[in-house]
Amino acid sequence: MAHYLVLGAGITGITTAYALLRRGHEVTVIERNRYAAMETSFANGGQLSASNAEVWTRWATIFKGLKWMFTPGAPLLVNPRPGWHKYSWMAEFMAAIPNYERNTVQTVRMALQARDLLRDHAACEGFAFDCAQRGILHVYRSERELREARKVSSLLAKGGLLREEIAPCEARTLEPALTGPLTGAIYTADDFTGDVHRYTMGLAQACARRGATLSFSTKLTQIAPNKGGVEAQWTNAHGAARGWFDGVVVCAGVHSREIARQLGDRVNVYPVKGYSITVNLDDSDSQAAAPQVSLLDDQAKIVTSRLGDTRLRIAGTAEFNGFNRDIRADRIAPLTEWCAGLFPQVSTEHVVPWAGLRPMMPDMMPRVGPGRAPGVFYNTGHGHLGWTLGAATAEMVGEMIGPCEKPTRVPRGVPAGLAA
Repeated sequence: MAHYLVLGAGITGITTAYALLRRGHEVTVIERNRYAAMETSFANGGQLSASNAEVWTRWATIFKGLKWMFTPGAPLLVNPRPGWHKYSWMAEFMAAIPNYERNTVQTVRMALQARDLLRDHAACEGFAFDCAQRGILHVYRSERELREARKVSSLLAKGGLLREEIAPCEARTLEPALTGPLTGAIYTADDFTGDVHRYTMGLAQACARRGATLSFSTKLTQIAPNKGGVEAQWTNAHGAARGWFDGVVVCAGVHSREIARQLGDRVNVYPVKGYSITVNLDDSDSQAAAPQVSLLDDQAKIVTSRLGDTRLRIAGTAEFNGFNRDIRADRIAPLTEWCAGLFPQVSTEHVVPWAGLRPMMPDMMPRVGPGRAPGVFYNTGHGHLGWTLGAATAEMVGEMIGPCEKPTRVPRGVPAGLAA
């Protein structure tokens, strides 16, 4: 039977492992963190949003980035410090602008497929992830924003997604917590939200039950094609080790670029930092005042997700600042202030800030498919849409690799360290 190595235990890595296990392959997952989903998949905005599948490769993004460059709290911030990787990546970003429409349509098609897969996996394996199926509501403060949104809706419709434009009064009926001026809104009833960390941990446990070897706190030190497969070396608490595998799927997020280089490929992922806060709704007044429907405020570029009764996730901003993982107060403050301004009855006394590095390709399309060497595959570079697309791209990789002729035995029991 074929034995595949999956590098990374975020949402794309674990869904990839699951796709391969279901096809009868033996799977080993290597993850440098102690648990699954501890980096980009830890505390994102929570939206499984086909309605937000528009890629960013537009001249408007460039102009906004230049305008906001020296505004600390702006939704998009670029560190002007020279760097070859950053500026060459941006040059490729601009080169991809002519493919904006095609890539947006392709992205929404993947997102629609992933929605069903994610729900099916959770139902099949019997775990919860604070899923809220109340749709996603995009709100607009100006006519100009609303006109642009209508154009995006027409484009998304080509990919099979229908967004419904509703009047401000209908939006307030749908989400009574909405305050402030509102010109219009667009509602996507079939989109939903959930906790990506809890989901990934639940699916990782399912992979372990299906026989996967999950090696956490393990650092990959070297990998190279060898004899039609790959040979990898790693270190963990047990010391240094090495192994040969029939193939590898690189799902290593922002670290994929360096790993791809060792495998003879170029995967031009750049780390784009995103921020979130988790507002702990510790009192009944806050729980009643916090929005239940997931929101996307187009003007502020901020999204919300209600995660159960006691948590509100608020996320936004994009920062081009290399591998810097610092949680900056001036980037967190706009999220907290937005919450206080629109939902004044929600207490922000207990707020947990977070920052993660999104692995973005210049054309905003995930790298999904084979590398140059036999047995090498990639499922990485999803940017801000890993939660939205990961299950679909994992299935794509599974289809490329195909089924194993002799299915693996499915043992029961979860290895130590995977308990949710």
